[in-house]
Order: sequence, then C-alpha cells, then structure tokens
Amino acid sequence: MSSLTIPPPAALLRPLEVPNRYLFGPGPSNVPPRVLAAGGRPIIGHLHPEMYEIMNDIKKGIQYIFQTENNMTISMSGSGHAAMECAVFNTVEPGESVLVAVNGIWGERVAEIAERMGANVHRMVKTPGQLFSNTEIEQAMAKHKPVLFFLTHGESSAGLCHPMDGIGDICQKHNCLFLVDTVASMGAAPIFMDSQKIDILYTGSQKALNSPPGTAPISFNERACDKMFNRKTKPVSYLLDMTHLSNYWVHYHQLCSVYHHTGPVSGFFSLRESLAILAEKGLEESWRQHKELAAYLYKGLEDLGLTLFIRDKDLRLPSVTTIAIPKGYNWRELLVYMMKNHNMEMTGGLGPSIGMVMRIGLMGYNCKKSNADMALHALADALKNCKKSKV
Repeated sequence: MSSLTIPPPAALLRPLEVPNRYLFGPGPSNVPPRVLAAGGRPIIGHLHPEMYEIMNDIKKGIQYIFQTENNMTISMSGSGHAAMECAVFNTVEPGESVLVAVNGIWGERVAEIAERMGANVHRMVKTPGQLFSNTEIEQAMAKHKPVLFFLTHGESSAGLCHPMDGIGDICQKHNCLFLVDTVASMGAAPIFMDSQKIDILYTGSQKALNSPPGTAPISFNERACDKMFNRKTKPVSYLLDMTHLSNYWVHYHQLCSVYHHTGPVSGFFSLRESLAILAEKGLEESWRQHKELAAYLYKGLEDLGLTLFIRDKDLRLPSVTTIAIPKGYNWRELLVYMMKNHNMEMTGGLGPSIGMVMRIGLMGYNCKKSNADMALHALADALKNCKKSKV
C-alpha cells in the first residue's frame, strides 16, 4: 500500500505553457533573445572561479551604468525591493532619523521599511507627480537631522523623473546619506552617481536593463560604507547584511570569500549579458533613444485626444509614460480590452496614483517606434470600442 495521500497534480503532468505578450506596462519588459539565451546556459557553481569572473564583469557594468568608481558595487539576489531593503537595513540603526520624500509608491515603501526596522521616519509628502525643491529638502533636513534621505529618481507610479542636481551637496552639508531609487529610470534617463554625490544607488534588472526580474544592482560610496561598517548593532536581515555580501562580491580576489547564500547563477548570466548590450550600445545612445521614442509617443497620445499626466515634458520619465484616465471611461475596461484583443499589457496607477493614471512602458528592448505604433493603435481601438459613460 502506498503511503502517499496526495497524488501528483494534474497541472504538472501537462507541458508548461507561457503566452507571448507585448509587455508595454511599467515592467517587466520583453527580454531580447540574446539575454534569454544567456540565462539558458549550463549552470555552474556560485563559488566557481568562472562565476566570480562573471560577477566581476557585472560589477564593472554596474559601475558604468551608474557612472561610479565605487568599489562596493554588487548585484542583489532579488528584485529591486531587495536592494531597497539592503540600503535601509545596512545604513540605519533603530531610533535614528530617516527623511523620505513621498510623491508616489516607492517613497511609501521605503518609509514603511524604515519604520519596520525601528527608525524614526519623517515623510515629505506631495501628490503623485509633484517635485520637491532643494529648499524644501534642506529645510526638512535641518529640522529632522536624518542620517539618511531617500528620493526616487524615476517614480514609475506617476511617470516623473525627478531632478537630482544639488541634493547630494545638501546631504553632505547636513552629514546625511543620499539614497536614490533608479529602478524605472536606469538606462533610460541620465543619472551620475559620483558627480551628483549620491551615496547609495540601486536599480532593478527588469526594465530598461533588458533582463528578467530577479537581480538588483546597488552601489555604496565611501561615506555609506563608513556608516554601515561602523554601526553599533547588526542589520536586522542576515541575507541582506553587507558585511557578508561584501565578502561574497568584493573581497573574493583576496581568497577570503565565505559562503553566504547561493546566488541566482542564471539570473547573473542574464544580467551580465544585458549590461554587455548596454555597454555596446553606449549609455548616452540609450538615453537618446528613450527620449526620442518618448517624444514620439507623447505626440501620438495627444493626437488621440489624451492628456499627459506630467505636464512639463522635461520632467517626464522616458521609460514609463503616464496619461490621465480619459474622461468617461473605466480605465480597467480599457486595459482588459487591450489585453484580450491585442495581447498587450498596459497598466493603471500604483499606490497613490491608482485611479489617476494609465501607464505605458516602452523601455530597453521594447524601445522601438514600431512598438509605440502598436501601443497607439491598441489604445485607439480600445477608446473606440469600450463604452463611454455620459458623465
């Protein structure tokens, strides 16, 4: 008699089926065949010399796209949220003051993460899509005396690309670390970690970097390293403890690497290849392509009678375009129609921008005029065929 009481699930006795879709939302994006092929290479050990060589390639690629010489530059094993938590957990101790700029969902997330680990969190709050002036930031720093200030460069929930110049100087003046999220903007909009005096910068793999979700580049400068390696308490997370991660990533050439966790080998293969594609293209060329395609998309949307949510074109995030929900339409019905009839993903708002915007993402491999034309055609078709209220 069998001791099994649970039979094999019928679903797993059938072949895997995955639809081929146009991912024109805020991410993940479609991945080029070259990166998919890299992820399908044979597995090697995460501590093999060849793996460390690949990880060193990744480090150099991150330094290039971040425009930094920081030695403490790695990729997290996880999504952008892993890098977000790593940054906060390692540089902040319980009871310390943290200042968070909240003008979309990512500021909300960082504030909650900092509160969960016991920080004294102060929020600067504005409606989605609004800016924080350098004067406002400095006044809040003088008042709250934070050890860390967080700002999102590419706020994908609102479609805003926030100016960075001068903020790093303010942070240094007030002895505060400057933490910046570039998950939605990296590779699509200019950012200069060293010259803009950003202390901690992170991104995710699945947007303009062309790679599958699951890896998250992050870099710490010397000011950040001094803070996190001279703390009185251990970080609340063992997995995200940079004391261990630095041994895994940075000090392996000194033969002092100690097992910490098993890195996502296939994910690192993919990330390495996506960084190679960006290096071959050139960072400035990638920025130019995203900016030009975004401008083409803006005109097409306006020709459809749609309103761009971020009015100032110079403040729009090139990778994720937000449009105000067309008057009289149910935005969910529009999105469902495009998925059903065009096999195309676009999305609504996220967090505080839900019900305010619809989001179109054309980034990385998807940054092509033909894709913009398809997106505009799908939107026009949805507007024509979805019911419009009389309101």
